[in-house]
Amino acid sequence: MLSRFLGAVAAMVVVVAASNVLVLYPFQVQLGGINLADLLTWGAFTFPFAFLITDLTNRYDGPRNARLVVLVGFLVGLALSFYLSFHPLPWNAGGASATTQRIALASAAAFVTGQLLDISIFSRLRAVRAWFLPPLVASLFGSLIDTTIFFTVAFAPFLAGIDALFGLQDGSLAFPAPFLGIGPEVPLWISLAAGDFMVKFLAALVLLAPYRALMGRLKPLPPLGNVAALR
Repeated sequence: MLSRFLGAVAAMVVVVAASNVLVLYPFQVQLGGINLADLLTWGAFTFPFAFLITDLTNRYDGPRNARLVVLVGFLVGLALSFYLSFHPLPWNAGGASATTQRIALASAAAFVTGQLLDISIFSRLRAVRAWFLPPLVASLFGSLIDTTIFFTVAFAPFLAGIDALFGLQDGSLAFPAPFLGIGPEVPLWISLAAGDFMVKFLAALVLLAPYRALMGRLKPLPPLGNVAALR
């Protein structure tokens, strides 16, 4: 059953690495009079899957195995993110939107904090009869802290010194943009953070469907410390 653990880790790495890249690309869609690029990035659509992976692992394999998936996925995803920060993707050779070390650090801090909070809340609610409450509540609180940490560290102007430490230009997103595309002008990073959380909120609801579909189809695994049981 080691293959399931490795599969969960691989899925987590893909989600983290993809989100680190896609968060740099605004969602260039016009919805009526609202320019969604002012409040959304493509990363908002991929990262919520991390909570689905964590919650399914937590439910069927326990919080210890879930933390291992988060830890291993974090370490590999962080390494891949730093690799991408020094090696821009072919279609982004100019580096204008390349993943930076600051974004990699922000992602790491946000990911670990948000996922561990998700695991803690899910574990406390796992005995609740309503099947949807543990994944929904855990994902929402985990997403809130993840979004707050990531956009603050990655794009808030008062943390521009992180870019300077790596000899990079200030990558802060402090220039004004309409809040959520329709409100008064605020720094772009604040609008992006608000839009990002709104998408994660909706994603938490949508991802209840695959969570429910997989309930009962996965068999619990023994703790990963029991090596013999994994063979």
